[in-house]
Amino acid sequence: MIGAPFMTLLLSSATRRKALILLMAIFTIGNILAAFAPNYSSLMGARIITSLNHGAFFGIGSVVAASLVPKEKQASAVAMMFMGLTIANIGGVPLATWFSQNVGWRNAFAVISGLGMVTMLALWAVLPKGQKGNKPNVKQELAVLTRPAVLLALSTTVLGASAMFTLYTYIAPSL
Repeated sequence: MIGAPFMTLLLSSATRRKALILLMAIFTIGNILAAFAPNYSSLMGARIITSLNHGAFFGIGSVVAASLVPKEKQASAVAMMFMGLTIANIGGVPLATWFSQNVGWRNAFAVISGLGMVTMLALWAVLPKGQKGNKPNVKQELAVLTRPAVLLALSTTVLGASAMFTLYTYIAPSL
């Protein structure tokens, strides 16, 4: 939640392809650090690093998905991208949990790091180079956060996502 606006602003002058690859690199580095974390504090620090990319990746990714198809297929392209996120949550989270319980949590983070590297290569190979973005006016961009309607929408999103991930965290004891 905190990382998305800052990462988006930081990467705004980069091409979308480069931004997505850099965001996936943050994800991959965070998972590598998690795999080798010597203690719980290091593991939590690695997970925070990993989380910095999430919102910006899906924000930029949805724009890229829409830009790669004709106008009449843009909604389907964005829906397809978010379907991947849904499938990952429904199938990937339980599979990763099973894998980490049976093979070890360090190995699970190592495999996820490998998938991150494959994803970076795929983004590099498939996405067009594109143009650099425009440098935004940071004050103007952040000023939108003073609007009550924007804050309400953000709060709704944060509370909804928090509820969903709280359920994922405690699903085994709940069942």
